[in-house]
Amino acid sequence: MNAESRRRVLIIDDSALVRQVLTSILSRHPMLEVVGTAKDPYDARERIKELDPDVLTLDVEMPRMDGLTFLSKLMKAHPMPTVMLSSLTAKGTGTALDALALGAVDVIGKPTLDQAAGLEAMSSQIANTVYAASLARVAGRRAPGGPPRPAVQPLSSLADRAKAGRALIAIGSSTGGTEALRQVFERIPGNLPPIVVVQHMLPGFTEAFADRLDRTCQARVKVAADGEPLKAGSVYLAPSDAHLSVARHGAGLLAMLEAGERVSGHLPSVDVLFHSVAATSGAHAMGVILTGMGEDGARGLLQMRQKGARTVGQDEASCVVYGMPRAAFMRGAVEEQASLLSIPDHLVAWCGREA
Repeated sequence: MNAESRRRVLIIDDSALVRQVLTSILSRHPMLEVVGTAKDPYDARERIKELDPDVLTLDVEMPRMDGLTFLSKLMKAHPMPTVMLSSLTAKGTGTALDALALGAVDVIGKPTLDQAAGLEAMSSQIANTVYAASLARVAGRRAPGGPPRPAVQPLSSLADRAKAGRALIAIGSSTGGTEALRQVFERIPGNLPPIVVVQHMLPGFTEAFADRLDRTCQARVKVAADGEPLKAGSVYLAPSDAHLSVARHGAGLLAMLEAGERVSGHLPSVDVLFHSVAATSGAHAMGVILTGMGEDGARGLLQMRQKGARTVGQDEASCVVYGMPRAAFMRGAVEEQASLLSIPDHLVAWCGREA
């Protein structure tokens, strides 16, 4: 492997042991090269200038300046792909979501007891996460300057149509998806048909993410429960440890959860969700695939389109990682590519036609 083609990593952590373990883990990845380490943000600032890395790993809790403060300053002065290391605790999950909102590409759950052994056990996940982040466009995470766009106005006919139990929206996303979903859901009205979502997240983060969205969105946002009826005006997120699918029950739809093997490399899998929506809702569904690494969702979205569903893929310019939308587009699964900021308008326009 040509060294010039590898992605250059800078590790920022106050623990010498963690720096050593992460260096060992990331150096094994054929596409990553650890070019240096830093013990705190002040040290990191100089190392960034000196080494020009492609991606950072950044600990949350450090002396002199915490990771979130440094991340905020970094994204304003010199935006670059960053993966945060955050403890898997209630406080840690909230901090991780703050980091994602500030511009971090992804989060690695940091073990709270034996850090060295815990990190080593997660070595493959850590290396793949950092590599995916190194390919991200951090500028794509933020909307252009100026005032925020207003929420899309609801259509008066949507509520009655949504209650009929036929229309359904399915969304899949991965790397960069938490911020993308926030931007979409904060702009949609609260009377759309049910929305089912698979977002690849670490265990323990989904509940906190759903709670945070629920506080800022007009629609109700929650983690799906097995056998739960899908209701208009609600968004249902797949839990982090089970596949989410949709089943028809009488005139309505149910969320179904099933633990099992990874599909398309993931649990939960976007493909599992999209295949089920194609089977249950056909032409009365809309599928959206957002930013993410890999190909999960491409096959399922193609089946949705073949069954007559409307399908939209996030465009390259607004993606953090143009992986999943690209794979779906190349398969012919995407009817139209759209910017992240325009996707709420597409959802409401489609629901208006369904009505």
